Amino acid sequence: QVQVVESGGGSVQAGGSMRLSCGPSSRTGDRYAMSWYRKPPGKGREFVSSLSSAGTSTDYADSVKGRFTISRGNGTNTALLQMTSLTPEDTAMYYCYIGPYSGQGTQVTVSS
Repeated sequence: QVQVVESGGGSVQAGGSMRLSCGPSSRTGDRYAMSWYRKPPGKGREFVSSLSSAGTSTDYADSVKGRFTISRGNGTNTALLQMTSLTPEDTAMYYCYIGPYSGQGTQVTVSS
């Protein structure tokens, strides 16, 4: 079991940027693929981005391509999600997954 901790959420105006971070609460041995999902208000959870365990392959939802960038952090099984050109449609609870394990989420609110 891996305890996942997300941070970096908050409020920003449209057009702004924000960076989310994710990592395990304690040291992990295995190297996992990592991903971000989000749950907008009144909608279901949707895929945002993923990063392979080796850190060599990424994938993005069409809605965030060209605006969001996922990358490895400094520690094992840490990930960053750099978000730019944010719009109100990006408002959601963002969840990080380390392999199959997810955190409690971090809220991102974009105002117009």
